Amino acid sequence: MNAACRRGTIFYQFMVVGGALVLTGCGAHHAPPSPVAGGANTALTTMVSPVAGKPFPTNKTEVSLFDGKTLTGWRVTDFAGTGGVRVEDGRILLEMGVMTGVTWTNDLPRINYELNLETMRVEGSDFFCGLTFPVGEDPCSFIIGGWGGGVVGLSSLDGEDAANNETTQNLSFENRRWYKVRLRVLPDKIQVWIDDDKVVDVATTGRRLSIRTEVELSRPLGIATWSTTGALRNIRLRRL
Repeated sequence: MNAACRRGTIFYQFMVVGGALVLTGCGAHHAPPSPVAGGANTALTTMVSPVAGKPFPTNKTEVSLFDGKTLTGWRVTDFAGTGGVRVEDGRILLEMGVMTGVTWTNDLPRINYELNLETMRVEGSDFFCGLTFPVGEDPCSFIIGGWGGGVVGLSSLDGEDAANNETTQNLSFENRRWYKVRLRVLPDKIQVWIDDDKVVDVATTGRRLSIRTEVELSRPLGIATWSTTGALRNIRLRRL
């Protein structure tokens, strides 16, 4: 980004002048982010928030999709039998219902992006994170803890859901523990990590990607739970 400001985006640039760290550029009247280690020439990235009606940033700046205080940018998904949705203690709480979720309402990239979030099963015994996401023009979902509590995988590949394709795994998840999720969507593959473990690395060229009808209302980007109370925080997205 050059010196010109984009409306709704704060951009900081740092330089060393006479041995001092000087803040320049757009939004310089705001407090700068904390410096990072690595010397005066280390690039510093400011996390921005997307603005309704504005295109997603074209650079690789990481965008926060949740401010920790409100559901700005999200709507409560109108599932039948939904539980309550509220923000408390810096997290989105999806209370137990038949299916409960939130759907993103602003612009986002559809390919070549990385999504990070933290998720927790608060109580219940089924999936606490059904993450529906775009892959170009197609939708897909990543399920954590489905089919009785342990199934992980993509829904769906060539019509086979998360319990019945090559991404299927059975893992153990503890209630009231945060798990980090990192999803990478590339032109030819989908990769997912839970904490530091890569659990999905699948080529998508020539594959048919789809979602189950239950999560159709989560498109293009949404997160849902099934008969389970789940929590979400630190939801971030960047282009690759």
